[in-house]
Amino acid sequence: MAVKDAKRVSKNRRRARIRRKIFGTAGRPRLSVYRSNVHTYAQLIDDLKGHTLVAANSREVEGTENRTQAARKVGELIAQRATDVGVEAVVFDRGGNMYHGRVAALAEGARAGGLEF
Repeated sequence: MAVKDAKRVSKNRRRARIRRKIFGTAGRPRLSVYRSNVHTYAQLIDDLKGHTLVAANSREVEGTENRTQAARKVGELIAQRATDVGVEAVVFDRGGNMYHGRVAALAEGARAGGLEF
């Protein structure tokens, strides 16, 4: 139990440290990533207004063999929706997760879809 609590505390510290430095505007919104055990969620947030511009998640994509491929498709989907709204550049918020696996795959998919970090 102590190990789970330590991991949770460490992740919350990383999340707070990242959020102190990263801020999204209407011209360059924040690409926020949330990773659950099964699904991956991404949204573009304008922190000045406190509005979500577009969102995508792995429940919307089909035909994937594993969660990493689903995360990559979520990145491509969020990039397509962002260009539809007129957003070309974002600030990446990994949400306290390590830049590895599904989080990195989502970022690669978003870059492949045309978003600039």
